[in-house]
Amino acid sequence: MPVAGETGAVADSPRQPRHLGSVIEERTLRTIKDFDDPGQEWRRLFAELFGTFMLVLTAAGGPMMAMAFPGTVSRTASVIAPGLMVLAIILFMGKVSGAHLNPVVSLAFALRGDFPWWRVPGYIAVQLGGAALAGWFLQGVIGVSALYGANYPVAGHSAVVAFLMEAVLSLGLVSVILGTASGAQNVGLFGAFGVGGYIALAGLWASPISGASMNPARSFGPDLVSAHFAHYWVYVAGPLTGALLAVAVAFLLRGGGGGPTSSRIAQGGALTRAPGIDPS
Repeated sequence: MPVAGETGAVADSPRQPRHLGSVIEERTLRTIKDFDDPGQEWRRLFAELFGTFMLVLTAAGGPMMAMAFPGTVSRTASVIAPGLMVLAIILFMGKVSGAHLNPVVSLAFALRGDFPWWRVPGYIAVQLGGAALAGWFLQGVIGVSALYGANYPVAGHSAVVAFLMEAVLSLGLVSVILGTASGAQNVGLFGAFGVGGYIALAGLWASPISGASMNPARSFGPDLVSAHFAHYWVYVAGPLTGALLAVAVAFLLRGGGGGPTSSRIAQGGALTRAPGIDPS
């Protein structure tokens, strides 16, 4: 048995605990590496597909349920439910992908310099895919046409009026998203309540005219499944116009983007478990 001072004594000495500061630094560096690792991109894409699926499931499912079971789902419930769903999605997976759930949000973040352009095509593709899956699921399960869950201008109002409504509503939505993601206004998870609350409020007063989609993916799913794209341009051009205006407003209010806080929120953290890393 080696005694103190003899060769080999180190092998029998108790393991010294690492300094807390070094542990935190190591985890931070590994998290950043994981965040920037392109190998984690599939997690972000899956999160966007799943999140958009859940959003469209709620947004299109409400009016489809109302058609299948008259008197069970009111207009108020149909427009509040998507806002609550978005709130929940941001809370449970926002740190993985940023929880865009909307092509114009991805474009707005990229224009602000908070989101890399090379990620935009993948995000848009899976957002549209998740919306289509939701449309097929709803039509198959509820048993009514997905057309009843689609967005379209109300009778008596032109497509141009619906376009203007979607543009203004999207201006507000993307402004809320960009604002709550900025370093100055960021208040942690309360951003989820701001975005979810805005969606519900916009739907409560504006849905009778255009449906208050504010999201090309939300409108794409039911339109694809029902093969009815007569007014789809409204729900692409309107939200896109509103998002571009919101980027301009954000510049006037806060200057350029690309800060560490807004970039982290826009891209998510992809805080995943890797070999030898404890993310807790």
